[in-house]
Amino acid sequence: MVFQHYVGALLVLLMITAVGIYSGKKVTNAADFSTGGRSAGAGIVAGSLIGTLVGGASTIGTAQLAFNYGFSAWWFTMGGGIGLIVMALSFAKPLYRSGTSTIAQIFEREYGRKVAITAALLMSIGTFLSITSQLLSGISLITSVSEISSPAAVSLIVFLMLVYVVFGGVWGAGMVGIVKTILLYLAAVSCGIVSLQLSGGWTTLRTVLPESTYFNLFARGLWKDGGACLSLIFGVLTTQSYIQAIVSAKSLKDAQLGAVAAGVLTPAIGIAGIFVGMYMRMAEPGLSPVAAMPVFILRHLPPLWGGIILAALLAALIGTGAGLALGMSSMLCGDIIKPRCKTPLSDAAFLRVQRLIIVAILASAGLFTFGNMGSVILSWSFMSMGLRGAVAFAPLLFCLYAPGRADRRFVLSAIIAGPLVVLAGNFVLPSEIDPLFPGISVGLLLAAAGAVSSPKDSMKWKN
Repeated sequence: MVFQHYVGALLVLLMITAVGIYSGKKVTNAADFSTGGRSAGAGIVAGSLIGTLVGGASTIGTAQLAFNYGFSAWWFTMGGGIGLIVMALSFAKPLYRSGTSTIAQIFEREYGRKVAITAALLMSIGTFLSITSQLLSGISLITSVSEISSPAAVSLIVFLMLVYVVFGGVWGAGMVGIVKTILLYLAAVSCGIVSLQLSGGWTTLRTVLPESTYFNLFARGLWKDGGACLSLIFGVLTTQSYIQAIVSAKSLKDAQLGAVAAGVLTPAIGIAGIFVGMYMRMAEPGLSPVAAMPVFILRHLPPLWGGIILAALLAALIGTGAGLALGMSSMLCGDIIKPRCKTPLSDAAFLRVQRLIIVAILASAGLFTFGNMGSVILSWSFMSMGLRGAVAFAPLLFCLYAPGRADRRFVLSAIIAGPLVVLAGNFVLPSEIDPLFPGISVGLLLAAAGAVSSPKDSMKWKN
């Protein structure tokens, strides 16, 4: 990086910091922090969703995978977009009308407290892995383009994540998400156009690169790429951060419009990463795939604009990690800590606790990146979406569309067995088969068995 790169990056980081602090002025109580007081418009909802979903895997990760497999890398952002549209068309209405703010609260009404706490803890583990992976991706980005050390990079990323969300909560995630989205789409257009020009256009790409690999959506195999898509869909439908954005809307219409807008816009981000990855494969086939996008930006874009785009990519990582931390803290505080307090917490005290939990989560994730755990965490983090889906999809499906039908004992078994099958599948199944399929199937079968033998005292609630 040269001086102009740092100037461009600094401008973006200052803007994000200012917007994050400003959003804190809209928070006067815990409801404002967790759900925006249910006053967010469609734009804020869309900003929250894109700001949390579009992170390292959607940008740097897409370019990395496209370097080796071309359009197969599109499933990361396409699957997320499909998941958001499915949420808008099917899950948003019952979720919004449930009057709850966390998945665990929905589960507690339907299945009881033990099921709710188990689900919250297991989903929090998967979420924590995703937060850690964002930190690791950010460290890789910063250290590959600058002389900043890993500890300094971790400190910078954690600080920016805290600014992003700890002041404004949902408002911070939404408002900064809008700014980040605008910057990301400007970056996507720039990188996409320049990479196509440098490569000689679409015709040249198809001539130079093997079509069966680089222009095939299922280049890694139908089960592998199909599993990647479904992991994103199930993960979006069952992740607290995305549900929190939906219930923060001031109306059901705003929630649905925001989710549809985010679902339509998200896949477009992946296209830029694909073109960049494919061009870098042509131009520098010996390059490390993970460096495809940072190196492209440094070498082929004007320094000032390149610095802005690099900071936008960093903002994508920051937004995803911060939004996930917000969702995780909402579950831990509202569903585990608050009910166990002997003395009821005041609204102000609860808000302080939730902010402290976010600080603790991000600080722990930062510490977790040190040592030799990096490669292990990164490999497991790719499963995080699938793990969350395996924990919560089947119970949530029955909650929303067949309330009062499933035996809570079977549901508890489904919540535990689903992610265990996913984890075991990574060791015993062939590499071309995504373990998400058996994990989700086991959860659905157990929940269905619970519906067949539903006890008379099942807790019921109406949408």
